[in-house]
Amino acid sequence: MDNQSNGSILQVKDLNVFYGSFRAVRNVCFEVKEGEIFGLLGPNGAGKTSTLSAVEGLLKPQSGFISVCGYNISEKPLNARANIGVQLQATSFQPELNVREILQLYAGIYGVEMMKDKIETILAGIKLEDASSKRFGQLSGGQQQRVSLLIAMIHNPRLVLLDEPTTGLDPQSRRQLWERMEEMREKGHAILLTTHSMEEAEAVCDRIAIIDHGQVVTVDTPASLIEHHRNDPAVIAASRKGKITLEDVFIGLTGRAIRS
Repeated sequence: MDNQSNGSILQVKDLNVFYGSFRAVRNVCFEVKEGEIFGLLGPNGAGKTSTLSAVEGLLKPQSGFISVCGYNISEKPLNARANIGVQLQATSFQPELNVREILQLYAGIYGVEMMKDKIETILAGIKLEDASSKRFGQLSGGQQQRVSLLIAMIHNPRLVLLDEPTTGLDPQSRRQLWERMEEMREKGHAILLTTHSMEEAEAVCDRIAIIDHGQVVTVDTPASLIEHHRNDPAVIAASRKGKITLEDVFIGLTGRAIRS
């Protein structure tokens, strides 16, 4: 097992991913520390999904190094994955199962004891105590996301990957999910978040990396990025309200062109 330096739960160094001759990820480097919400931001096609897929172990990069909790994901993939929880933007569970049955199923897969009273306590903690007998498809979008995050956390992973988790949620559900992220951070979990919402990134992320054309453009806190780039001509040109925002910085650094 490799040593974890400076409390880093995830380390990504010199990551390169090719699809044929197309280089989707170019020498990407970043780390996510214990008790940190780290945002990975970028336009469509910037390399976010390929980077996440490599971290999850779903694709093998052509070169580079990834470690989770000190485990090199290419040498000890099972150890690395055991420390990862993943919540996707859209998750479909078995439609014939209710919420309680879904929790019992995935607890069994991860070898986590899950008695009825524990399930009721967990569901009460995320305001779903009255939904335990409902099928997953009967839940609202916000409720489904809460269940999805619960499943991602069921084995108490050190690293949690959240792929645009609040897309399509109403403001109340989104704020509730932000609170859940902050609770996870306070318990020492490391969170890697992808989002297209600059408001969300500015509200919850401790640090962010902006990736474009497969390369990391910058890494810093939201406040520092705004301060550092507030006088850039491209950022000023992107501003519509006079006050420079993270979205202005993002557009200034990645351009105005719409990506497919």
